[in-house]
Amino acid sequence: MDQSKLLTELRIDRSTPVRPSTRGPWLVAGVALVLVVAAGGWWLLRGTRALPVETALASAPQAAGASSMAVLQATGYVTARRQATVSAQITGTLTQVLIEEGERVAAGQVLATLEDAAQKAMLAQAQAGLRAAQAQLVQVRAQLAQSERDATRAAELVGRHLVSQQAVELARTQVASQRAQADAQARQVEVAQANVNAAQVQLDYCTVRAPFAGVVTAKAAQVGEIVSPLSAGGGFTRTGVGTIVDMDSLEIEVDVNEAYIQRVVAQQPVEAVLDAYPDWKIPAHVIAIIPAADRGKATVKVRIGLGQKDARIVPDMGVRVSFLEDDKDGAGAAPAPSGVLVPSDAIVQRDGKSVVFVVEGDRARRRAVTPGQVFADQRLVEGISAGVRVVRKPGAELGDGARVDSARH
Repeated sequence: MDQSKLLTELRIDRSTPVRPSTRGPWLVAGVALVLVVAAGGWWLLRGTRALPVETALASAPQAAGASSMAVLQATGYVTARRQATVSAQITGTLTQVLIEEGERVAAGQVLATLEDAAQKAMLAQAQAGLRAAQAQLVQVRAQLAQSERDATRAAELVGRHLVSQQAVELARTQVASQRAQADAQARQVEVAQANVNAAQVQLDYCTVRAPFAGVVTAKAAQVGEIVSPLSAGGGFTRTGVGTIVDMDSLEIEVDVNEAYIQRVVAQQPVEAVLDAYPDWKIPAHVIAIIPAADRGKATVKVRIGLGQKDARIVPDMGVRVSFLEDDKDGAGAAPAPSGVLVPSDAIVQRDGKSVVFVVEGDRARRRAVTPGQVFADQRLVEGISAGVRVVRKPGAELGDGARVDSARH
């Protein structure tokens, strides 16, 4: 073949136009569409997922003279100043237990009884001894009366020289001796009576009675168990029958940080709120500040008296108290400060501004506020109205318009 012809066939023909590829733009458009769909799905999911939040009510501050402001808050427990675990005074086996938890008992009411056969036998023996001593005393006194008559008769006969002076003296000695025997026997009767009293006390110990009126909060023993005032090894002996609480002696004990104890004074008004009834505000007052500090906790114990008695208040309930400050100058009510009170942890910084998140329906709305004075764990702010609910401790993921699932506090 001609070599020149072969070289010509190997050349690239650039006269024919190159067709551009059509797959590139479609690929870019597909990727963009996927991104748009993903972003829309994320936005929809973000809009439908409710964030769990804790809310609190924004409250209006009160005038200082019309009603007191809280200067300090503390937590503690309801305690009973008069409470007793009732037990028998002797060791014995229970034959009756007449109490149940929640039952009211009167002072002196029988709570339980013990096996008393031995105590009744001892009492019967002591009573028999008393009767024997009394009979012996009657006999000795009868002999004494006869001796006295004999001595009188001998004294009359000695004047007529019918008996000797020695006989008279012997009669008088007999009278003195029997008088001494009568006195000794009278003391024996007293001893026998004391034995009867002691046996009766032992028998009374077999009956367990309420020391004061109150409510039974615990039943610790059953029929057939052994109770004892002393602790016994092995775990087979009970040391108490039940626990009684005088509900009229209930009060509150709180631990106040020693750095703030100067804000508390005797008879200071207090507002108490039980953890079990957060919407119930109980009026109270400071009874006393215990003059001792806890070195480990750096706190001072304060006793608070309840101004309202109610069956809902029971021992060991958790309680939150607010120490109030009255208008002591008597100058009249001062105007309430402007703004509302919200928990301090509801205020956060966003974009260099102090904001709170207000719950409207199922959405959280951001509101700019101006923080003011601090009252315990609350703070005065301006920018929102009283009665709205604010989110406590809002997280960084909470934005304006986010759906929320609020739990009230």
